[in-house]
Amino acid sequence: MTNVTVTNDTGYLAVARTRNHTWYADETIESGGTNTAPDPMEELLGALGGCVAITVRGYATRKNWPLEKIEVYLNIERFKASEYPGYQGDAQFVHEVREKIVLHGPLDETQHARLLEIATKCPVRRVLTTPVFFIETDQQPVSES
Repeated sequence: MTNVTVTNDTGYLAVARTRNHTWYADETIESGGTNTAPDPMEELLGALGGCVAITVRGYATRKNWPLEKIEVYLNIERFKASEYPGYQGDAQFVHEVREKIVLHGPLDETQHARLLEIATKCPVRRVLTTPVFFIETDQQPVSES
């Protein structure tokens, strides 16, 4: 189980903590924040990109493939669901994540294609593309040691 605690005392600056790590989220000045950290959507994309890079790197390392560098470019845009071509569900909004993955190194075509396929299997992407349920609780999460 993964546990994160986020606190906010004033303004939009939020402090997130897990294990022995601390990081921050904020809003842009235009949105009322102080622009001292990425906004939550940027952090979400960073988590997704980080997961893709780590997943691809781990697979290439296990296979001993000559992957030298991974670049993951991501952006997200929100659309009214009623205006999104082909969408027929009951959601109010649809989000479109656009990604470009660039793999560097002397990979053959089969290795390159397989690594791009593996990129779609990272755990964060799976959370974003499968049903997620939020359970309200009065209990604080069990802390990780």
